[in-house]
Amino acid sequence: MAVLGEVGRWQTRTTFFLALSASAVGLGNLWRFSYLSGEHGGAPFVIAYIASLFLIAVPLLIAEVVLGKQGRAGPIHCIRRAADGSLCSRGWMLLGLLACFTGLLILTLYAVVAGWGLAYADFMYKGEFNAAAATVTGEYFSDFLTRPLQQMYWISIFLGGVSLFVVLGVRRGLGLLVWLAVPVLLAMLGFLVKFGLDQGDLRATRDFLFAVRPEDFSRESLLAALGHALFTLGIGVGTGISYGAYSPDRIPIARSIIAVAVFDTMIALLAGLAIFPIVFANNMEPASGPALLFISLPYAFGNMLQGEVFGAVFFLMLVVAVLGSAVAIMEPLVAALKQQVRITRFTAALVVGSVTWLLAGAVVASLEPTVDAKWFGNWNLFAALDHATADTLLPLVALFTAAFVGWQLREEVLKPQLDRESQAFFGLWRFLLRYVTPPAIIFLMLSRAVAT
Repeated sequence: MAVLGEVGRWQTRTTFFLALSASAVGLGNLWRFSYLSGEHGGAPFVIAYIASLFLIAVPLLIAEVVLGKQGRAGPIHCIRRAADGSLCSRGWMLLGLLACFTGLLILTLYAVVAGWGLAYADFMYKGEFNAAAATVTGEYFSDFLTRPLQQMYWISIFLGGVSLFVVLGVRRGLGLLVWLAVPVLLAMLGFLVKFGLDQGDLRATRDFLFAVRPEDFSRESLLAALGHALFTLGIGVGTGISYGAYSPDRIPIARSIIAVAVFDTMIALLAGLAIFPIVFANNMEPASGPALLFISLPYAFGNMLQGEVFGAVFFLMLVVAVLGSAVAIMEPLVAALKQQVRITRFTAALVVGSVTWLLAGAVVASLEPTVDAKWFGNWNLFAALDHATADTLLPLVALFTAAFVGWQLREEVLKPQLDRESQAFFGLWRFLLRYVTPPAIIFLMLSRAVAT
């Protein structure tokens, strides 16, 4: 069995847990989960989401980590070694290539949004939105989107930080980042939750997020729960494979990933408590996506006592959350390029960072000045990449992963990687991967295709 050599491994289970947690806690938790819960019936949606998370998303992430642990290499090499060990076609290596391509597109979107987050942290701290009207914050964001050089300045800073952590390697870069990012993220989130509880509208938040409204739960609600469960754990971009490759020996993979799923859900709920009390306190309608982060929240923070400080902290928290996800996505790209082309980690990171920067520039150039047209209705490059990844590429990679690991790989290849789990758990995991996950993903993809 090949070893990692120069790239090393993490020494503890805690680092592995923190790494997966940092990769999972991203944009979806901050701008989507709480809104979906409120819009789709509250508790019924949360129940559907948790069921989808543990019956579909968790088995898939376990499959990715198992692939990485048995291969101890980049995504493409790991899949090749697993295929060789099970005497099946090396054509499955295309799955690793597809995951890396999907990751590159998502990394581009993350870089753009994180660049906006850095800019808005600066705007908030300078008091740009103090006592501003809602129309003013909307116009401000619209005007900001017409300034590509300013956007690229902040995007460049963010991508430089991501690349630096990746260049430093597994222990000094990724390992150090997760030990810093997760505590900082929790501290910032706790700071903002307290502000929301002290200054926000708790009754409206409770009625929106936690009320039981079965009449608002529909087939579309189930699809939203399933789609978010697949998205939130970072499945389909090679992160699980790379982080599995760096995991310690004798680690309880399944229990660690279940803990990550629980932690991720808790962060999503806390983010809702940090955001929506502030939104409702200013008599604003709930929203999701860029409209929530860059229009609603600047208005809300700008019209509250000490809002400029708490607003700046919020946007810095956004950047920290995206940083963990972005590093996790860039790492498998760098590992794959390094092994396929046989170049140094520095060169591979430079190539991936440069390509991402160019794609981000294309996204920024494609944005139109009208915010409403921008995010809801028109087809710019940001929207195109978002739809392509969320509706097609991520589900497709997840489906092929379930088919490959569930149906193609032999038990003797899989079982040693789950040696800390019971035979009953192994059987349940493989059953879910074979008979539950693929139909659910196909149902999701077909439903979205019909809706489109």
